[in-house]
Amino acid sequence: MARQFVNWSGSLAFTPGGYAEPADEEAVRDLVRRAREDRTKIRPIGSGHSSSPLVRTDGTLLSLDRMAGVIGNDPAAGRATVWAGTKLKALGEGLYDAGLAMDNLGDVDYQSIAGATATGTHGTGLGFGNLSTQVAGVRLVSGGGEILDISARDNPELFAAARLSLGALGVVTRITLHVQPRYELRRRAWCAHVDWTLDHLAELQHTNRNMDFYWYPRSDQTQIRTMNRRDREPDIQPWAAGREPGPGGQPAEVEVGPTHRTIPRHRELRFEEIEYMLPSEAFPACFGEVRRRIRERHRRVAAWRVLVRTIAADDIALSNAHGRATTTIACLQNSSLPYEEYFRDMEAVFRQYGGRPHWGKKHWLAAGELRPLYPRWDDFQAARRRLDPDGVFLTPDLARLLGEA
Repeated sequence: MARQFVNWSGSLAFTPGGYAEPADEEAVRDLVRRAREDRTKIRPIGSGHSSSPLVRTDGTLLSLDRMAGVIGNDPAAGRATVWAGTKLKALGEGLYDAGLAMDNLGDVDYQSIAGATATGTHGTGLGFGNLSTQVAGVRLVSGGGEILDISARDNPELFAAARLSLGALGVVTRITLHVQPRYELRRRAWCAHVDWTLDHLAELQHTNRNMDFYWYPRSDQTQIRTMNRRDREPDIQPWAAGREPGPGGQPAEVEVGPTHRTIPRHRELRFEEIEYMLPSEAFPACFGEVRRRIRERHRRVAAWRVLVRTIAADDIALSNAHGRATTTIACLQNSSLPYEEYFRDMEAVFRQYGGRPHWGKKHWLAAGELRPLYPRWDDFQAARRRLDPDGVFLTPDLARLLGEA
């Protein structure tokens, strides 16, 4: 009997029809072929950190936990190939031991590399795309049981879809990443009133490698977080005026260390989250409306914080930052507290300003609302139908999301 699956926050629980942990690509291939013959479903999963229901299935839940670790690296080419089930924390250590590092990371290291890239996980920084932009190639088992290598050189017409696939194209078994020589970051943090932070936001974003901030609605304070390479201090000359952080404190060094130990934060408290990716030029007006609504309508239940980050534009078909410089707003809520009324109201604001939802977090959009937001939506659909014509990977929620119900 299959065991119950419960995601990280506890908001999603179901019992699949079966559970499998293949140890190699041939075992994955056999599972996919059997599912196709039996007309059942296969759903690959990562670590379960996502709040999305896309993994829910009465078919077989396929974990890649046994297919983990760094397979090989080529420092001269700036590439490393890893098994898809590798958790980001272990990946960071493996690359570090080889003298390498990823370009950027998200706020947690709990995810697998396949799950993080398949959902568009991102960090922050004007010069950095989401983690999917660091993918140089993938190997996957298609819905027909075929093993395919996809990159800018191999099957290039599929590359823009395969870098962020939602698990809809096949079971990704290996990922080749763009990497660089390892380096260290210096993390600083301080508090300031939200008005000061917004007034200095452009300065902070342009003079730091990575910058984000939390806004705390009940106090109207923010916590500002910056990270810069230890060997490259930021150039603040273009923004010399008005740099003092104002009431709330001075920047304090929090940590110095390699990227995989400095960027992600450990999270004991479980939470629900909605995050939308906005055109950066729309951020000021959107955040102003978010701030107003939270303070007027949701302050009683919005007991936690709002996170603001940036992502560089890319050309990946289903990337939330496709074709535009992006600023993100994420509303976090303790998982023991109600969230739906609050999140739905925030979603209405985000949509008003052209926002795109994070694929791995809470949202209520389906294909009809999503298609106009993605110029390459139909390209992705064509790739999905080519690689999985029988719908082996189409769970009910994924079918609804993609308009394939």
